[in-house]
Amino acid sequence: MNLAVYDMAGKKVGTYEIDPAELAPKVNKQLLHDAVVMYQANARQGTQKTKTRGEVAGSTKKLYRQKGTGNARAGARRSGTRRGGGHIFAKHPRDFGWRMPRKSLQAATRMALAARLADDEVKLVDGVALDAPKTASVAKLMKALGLGESTVLFSPEKYDGVLWKSARNIDGMSVSPVAELNAWSILQPRAIVMTKAALDSFRASAAAKPKAVKAAKPRRPRVAKEK
Repeated sequence: MNLAVYDMAGKKVGTYEIDPAELAPKVNKQLLHDAVVMYQANARQGTQKTKTRGEVAGSTKKLYRQKGTGNARAGARRSGTRRGGGHIFAKHPRDFGWRMPRKSLQAATRMALAARLADDEVKLVDGVALDAPKTASVAKLMKALGLGESTVLFSPEKYDGVLWKSARNIDGMSVSPVAELNAWSILQPRAIVMTKAALDSFRASAAAKPKAVKAAKPRRPRVAKEK
């Protein structure tokens, strides 16, 4: 497929040929789902806390005797069934994070970008030429590309402080170098804008992906010797 290449003014200046299968021959939706769930789980703070009946203030004395009052039997004021009592299933701080294998996450990143390329949701720019932070220049580029009201991920080859300062005031726009991309950051926005150098760098890293580990040879079963 051929992608149009634009300059900072939003004018087409060339084309870029790429095959999404070069990045990932097959898109595994289950792997992408697992990767996104992992990134979202790792972003949870897990600092919620409620008190049990042993942590709330109040007497532990039985409110009244068990029988003879005509009321339902009752224990202390701290009971979770009474107003002001503790929570029966209290929440405690916990870590929701978990990790997937590194090679699986790398494969998920390649699959995510290949899927966005196949759906024609990636725009290419020739380069970023900003002498000083200026939000109007980036906003003008987004409008020229037809992305003025969409959530956009702008991915240069390397960290660019001028670009980041120019885009941080645009609602729904994020900037991330190509080396920091992951499956969740690629799938989250409605569109992606990349520089040619960034896509070249991503293709180079995909071509240099580690080879599959050879399976270990099966061990011969041990035969018990006859006595």
